[in-house]
Amino acid sequence: MTDRVRINLRDIITPDEKLAAGHRLCAGCAEPTAVRQILHAIDDPVVIAVSTGCLEVSSTVYPYSSWNVPWIHSAFENSSTTVCGAEAAYKALKRNGKIPEDKNIKFIAFGGDGASYDIGLQWISGALERGHNFIYVCLNNEAYMNTGIQRSSATPRGASTTTSPEGAVLPGKTQWRKPFTRIMAAHDIPYVAQCSPHNYRDLMRKAKKAAAADGPAVLNIMVPCPRGWRHGGDETMSIAELAVDTCYWPLYEVENGKTTVNYKPRDKKPVADWLRRQGRFRHLFRPANEWIVEEIQAKVDQEWERLLADEASGQA
Repeated sequence: MTDRVRINLRDIITPDEKLAAGHRLCAGCAEPTAVRQILHAIDDPVVIAVSTGCLEVSSTVYPYSSWNVPWIHSAFENSSTTVCGAEAAYKALKRNGKIPEDKNIKFIAFGGDGASYDIGLQWISGALERGHNFIYVCLNNEAYMNTGIQRSSATPRGASTTTSPEGAVLPGKTQWRKPFTRIMAAHDIPYVAQCSPHNYRDLMRKAKKAAAADGPAVLNIMVPCPRGWRHGGDETMSIAELAVDTCYWPLYEVENGKTTVNYKPRDKKPVADWLRRQGRFRHLFRPANEWIVEEIQAKVDQEWERLLADEASGQA
């Protein structure tokens, strides 16, 4: 793999759409944008598995499908195992001469944060440990949006959800999010990256590198959800960009154990700017809860400094 991967707008505007426009994802949802960017970045044929979630239910409303590629759905937790079964069959067919040696097919599993951080974590870990050649993509909207905006372990500290509602007892979710990207990198796989769809060049470059990896690769992508985050559908990309500019969601990659931070804001903005744009954090700006914003800022600063230290030391 090389850093000299160039992304051109022509890579996006090609009429070859692997995900058709006729899906039923919400207006302003970042998921189809991220999926299209990934699929436009990969030139080889693809086989895709999708966990139960927003992407699955909205793109395959019986008897229709928005997918123009081979597509599999099995269960909430095991899109990684499902697509790895297809990858193992592909390798066996190649060994037996049923598929030409020079035919390259890429295998991709998509899951939301509930299917990745929580329910499917052990399945993903097993697939990575076995060394399957596939890409796992977490479409991270930071809650179980498909079933009613319940908190997941990707939900940020202080967010109000239907299972961590802000009120007299709790000021929203009381725990910090799980460090999923670091957990994936700890498997010592060839490639792991954190991305955002507002920066299509960065995301598509990382998708190309993931596809070129000799073994498993993981992309963790922030996909803002207007319904669950309580922001306007026209604000999705600006909120994703602000998450990066506040260093709440750093853009970085871990390639063969070496960490590289892909974007360092010249003017690092306070995380309060990002929180204030979303209704799920509105309660944090009451005088009684201002300490939580300060706590979140301190945690974001700590994680950012740790990431810069990892880059400086050449570690994952």
